[in-house]
Amino acid sequence: MELTAAAAWLNLAFADFDLAIMVAVHKLYEIAGWFFSPVLETITFFGNGGICLIIFSLFLMFFQKTRRFGTAMLLGIIIGALFTNVWLKVAIARPRPYSDEASVMHQIWVTMGQHLESDKSFPSGHTTSAFACMTPLFFAKKKPVAICALLFAFLMGISRIYLAVHYPSDVIAGMFVGFVAGCLGTLIASKLPEKWYKLSFKKSK
Repeated sequence: MELTAAAAWLNLAFADFDLAIMVAVHKLYEIAGWFFSPVLETITFFGNGGICLIIFSLFLMFFQKTRRFGTAMLLGIIIGALFTNVWLKVAIARPRPYSDEASVMHQIWVTMGQHLESDKSFPSGHTTSAFACMTPLFFAKKKPVAICALLFAFLMGISRIYLAVHYPSDVIAGMFVGFVAGCLGTLIASKLPEKWYKLSFKKSK
């Protein structure tokens, strides 16, 4: 299949960078794959289709104390999905790194279990949704919450490189798009009527 101009440019411009980072991340498997594989596969599972992140956002929206975060997170996920899955992936149409069977990345992908993906590669949808969802929590006043949110989003990106289903440049783009989407979600959430945040879903006795 012929590459789009954008996909061809990405493959050429980031060839050395993508290969170097993926090989470096793959060292985790060589060092302690018995630990990193189940951990990172579990993390990537939570990003599949954004379903778990959406459920988490809806759960936070149910309670008044966390509704602002849940609302901003859900809005961020929606905005991120529109940018990444509806627009960029379709327009750029970059093949997955494992599509070239003669490449080192394909060999790494085989070693990591040959996880197949149905859509295009750029940018990473998992990373986009993770950063879009966690960015509002990153702005939380409680540092432990902010640190955990950022760590989860970062590990999501690492997991995609580790499994060789995304180029590192896909993940970096996903981080950027997700962060912007999360910021926009936070901004929109701050403009919603206050009565939304005071609404109670509990049944009155």
